[in-house]
Amino acid sequence: MTSGILLCGRLALTAGLICLCIAPFIFPPATLVLLTQALTMMSLAMLWNLVAGYGNVMVIGQHAFVGIGAYAFYGFAMLAGWHMAAALPVAMAVTLGFGMVTYAMLYRLRTAYLAVGSWVVAETLMLIASRLPGFGGGSGASLPANLLRTLGARVPERLSTVYLLVLIVTLLSFVLIWGLMRSRIGLGLAALRDSEEGAAVAGVNTRLLRAACFILAAPVVGLVGVLVTLQKGRISPVASFSMLDWTIYILFIVVIGGLGSLEGPIIGTLVFFLLRELLQDYGTLYLITLGAISIIVVLFAPKGLWGLARSKLGRDLIPLSHDPGTGDRS
Repeated sequence: MTSGILLCGRLALTAGLICLCIAPFIFPPATLVLLTQALTMMSLAMLWNLVAGYGNVMVIGQHAFVGIGAYAFYGFAMLAGWHMAAALPVAMAVTLGFGMVTYAMLYRLRTAYLAVGSWVVAETLMLIASRLPGFGGGSGASLPANLLRTLGARVPERLSTVYLLVLIVTLLSFVLIWGLMRSRIGLGLAALRDSEEGAAVAGVNTRLLRAACFILAAPVVGLVGVLVTLQKGRISPVASFSMLDWTIYILFIVVIGGLGSLEGPIIGTLVFFLLRELLQDYGTLYLITLGAISIIVVLFAPKGLWGLARSKLGRDLIPLSHDPGTGDRS
């Protein structure tokens, strides 16, 4: 019975992946925009899950790196006049540099102090961005039409191009995390996730692993920030450094789906967008519902929906480790 459920789940994931790959050819532009948004959130959720779920670095300032990536890209592509293909990796490098500096300032903090410290850093960067005259100040700036046309001559073509870029980044993020967790480093991260003190006693270099997760995720989050800018066609302090969009909603997705699991961000994203589509016309009821669901899940399923399912199934849907006793990957 358990094997059958797992097989059905894996077949559903495979079918979903195939559907995502051919989406530009079968879905209208409105659906493509929705899928682009969902994949963007899923990427950020997987990356925050790597940092907080596996690396045990409980930050709530991830939106800082989304904004840094967006602003760095705009600066190099617009102000410096670089080609988009050159501006994108440099924006990632800038985000990586900020990630290293930020971690150097915060690595001694823990729990609530770390969360508040990361939030303060993000809000400070947002305030700085709102005072940059070359970037439009507090109101931000739009990307010129000639740059957007490099993504496609018409709007549907641009939507398809941005969607494919987001899909590629999502898949690369997943493969990166999956491969990392399958390695020897992943064993240390799994131990760190379960008990930081126990991992340290077992000889795991917890400080190095925490730093690696945080710094590794930063440039990829910055890349997602670039793709968000291409989706919106503009930058602004409020949108690019949005705590609600790029941190609070991401926390909801990961907590609901399951912290410290590969399946959690996927399930959480599906739940989040289902609720958003059903309740977004009801104003504050939408946010109240999200909050109520979060409280219920934390109280009755602290490991999230996938954690609850895994306790029944006994295995992961996405294989991570090898069980020498059975030969199964679970």
